Amino acid sequence: MTTTTRSYLILHGWQNHRPKDHWQHWLADRLTERGHHVTYPQLPDPDDPELEVWLSELARHLSELPGNGERVVLAHSASAVLWLHAVARGVPGLGDVDRVLLVAPPSGSVLARHPEVAAFAPPPLAGLTLPGPTRLVAGDDDPYCPEGIQDVYGDPLGLTAEVLPGAAHLDLDAGYGSWPSVLEWCLNADTKFTIRPER
Repeated sequence: MTTTTRSYLILHGWQNHRPKDHWQHWLADRLTERGHHVTYPQLPDPDDPELEVWLSELARHLSELPGNGERVVLAHSASAVLWLHAVARGVPGLGDVDRVLLVAPPSGSVLARHPEVAAFAPPPLAGLTLPGPTRLVAGDDDPYCPEGIQDVYGDPLGLTAEVLPGAAHLDLDAGYGSWPSVLEWCLNADTKFTIRPER
């Protein structure tokens, strides 16, 4: 067991009830085993989320992160877009985060087709200033971002997306019950993301 030096906030996406086989659950367990502080909340009404409620929850969880050590946020799918809404609105606490990972944010065109998450369609991204070092990773065949992650998010945000071949939405359907390179990134910010090993 290591001394806790980092705090992690892990945020799930639409329709995610934190199944124990999902890589986020796997990651939370691995980080906790190493002695780190991990917050992996069940956000309200994941099947029919309200943007304002999720923003309030994000602000609350940020405010409750321990003040000592590095603070890291990992957001998947709809929560990756939630983070961008929070940045656009200047939600308190964002500037206290040391680094952020945005995984497989869905495109606005896809979100707009689903009334439950249409309000999550991304805010204007041009000129949006991210509060700290941010990595962006997605599959090259993500059905929730058919236009391509670099065009939709990377270019407007001034980020070079890390595109993983055949990783789809980086979810359980794509086989991501574990994802070793995301654990490595949590422990070492310079880690390059790779697809999960074949079993």
